[in-house]
Amino acid sequence: QVQLAESGGGLVQAGGSLRLSCEASGGTVSSNDMGWFRQAPGKEREFVVVISWDSGVRRYADSVKGRITISRDNAKNTMYLEMNSLKPEDTAVYYCAAGRKALSYSRTYLLQSTYDYWGQGTQVTVSS
Repeated sequence: QVQLAESGGGLVQAGGSLRLSCEASGGTVSSNDMGWFRQAPGKEREFVVVISWDSGVRRYADSVKGRITISRDNAKNTMYLEMNSLKPEDTAVYYCAAGRKALSYSRTYLLQSTYDYWGQGTQVTVSS
């Protein structure tokens, strides 16, 4: 059973940067598309970004486009989220998720139900 663990969250000032990691254990995710979702206080969990199993496809939410970069290292079974120019509205718990190969090719990547494995989340707080 694949398990995902996020790390790298914390408190940062507006305009700052953070790098989140999502490490998989219990199995390989090299054939899984993977993504990040986030949930702000009082709001529903929302899609942030997805990357295909081979890094060939990346889809970003409009709210973060141009400010974040997703990447993965299949040899390390790890996915990364580089976040720059952070805003207070980026404050949320960030969750990584993994699903079937090529889910990023259709708009089903937006749906939480598309993903099979989830991490516990890491808190990102951006102060103004």
